[in-house]
Amino acid sequence: MPFLELSLRCRESEQPRYERALEDVGALAVTMLDADAETSNEQAILEPGVGETPLWDAITLSALFAHDTDALLLLAALEAFDPELDWSRAGFRNVEDQDWERAWMDQYAPLRFGERVWIVPWNCEVPAEADAPQAAIVRLDPGLAFGSGTHPTTALCLRWLDALAADGLLRGQRVLDFGCGSGILALAALKLGAGNAVGVDNDPQALVATHDNAESNGIDGALSVHLPQDEPAAQYPVVLANILASALDALADTLAARVAPGGRIALSGILDGQQDALLRRYGAWFEELRVAVDGDWVRIDGRKRD
Repeated sequence: MPFLELSLRCRESEQPRYERALEDVGALAVTMLDADAETSNEQAILEPGVGETPLWDAITLSALFAHDTDALLLLAALEAFDPELDWSRAGFRNVEDQDWERAWMDQYAPLRFGERVWIVPWNCEVPAEADAPQAAIVRLDPGLAFGSGTHPTTALCLRWLDALAADGLLRGQRVLDFGCGSGILALAALKLGAGNAVGVDNDPQALVATHDNAESNGIDGALSVHLPQDEPAAQYPVVLANILASALDALADTLAARVAPGGRIALSGILDGQQDALLRRYGAWFEELRVAVDGDWVRIDGRKRD
């Protein structure tokens, strides 16, 4: 089934606002291309989870929407979301899912996070450095539900899981990955020794990708996936939520309730400058709150009061 693709050239300074607008009106995925290299056969591709600080002055943003999306209504919604942005430059076309799904995989290489975590795409060999008994290797094919570890928000969470495992706080524990995307965080937690994991996402494609990635890694028996409305109410010793800051604020009560007393939480998808309000918000339930920064992005983690 084809998808409707919206493409728009913008400046580096405009990119975060355009991307937030696209995500807020339901983009299934957003990718950035070097606009000045659009005629090159070696065009670079960045795959962000919720946005990324680009490497180029001029960017082409490409966003995927369901094939039956009305382009005019979509433009109207985008203009209503942020009237100051110029959506008149947007162009549309229909693309096949496989064209989008595979393009960036050719650019993707194995990545290491912390001491033990390795994310290795299926089209790459496991690096010699990762061929060790203590390595936690996740073989990944994100598909259309992006989440590959390349974005700082995901990287911050993977490093947190690695440190949690090093401190002996992950072994045998139950983990909630809220906003699971490709399932990368739940899979890494299981590879690091968690007992079982639950993935929650409001995108059915994400649940398919998470399940398929778990099955391919041979750990699908330890992972279950749910839409938010179907998620079984439970408390977890370890909770991760790599979503937008606005969603972290809106879901604070829900996420706090999911963490068991004494349990740990990691919140990501936060732009630097947004952390103070969230620290105050989550300070009602959590102590030992810490902030980690990677470029323009922030992770907050802490421990729930007993």
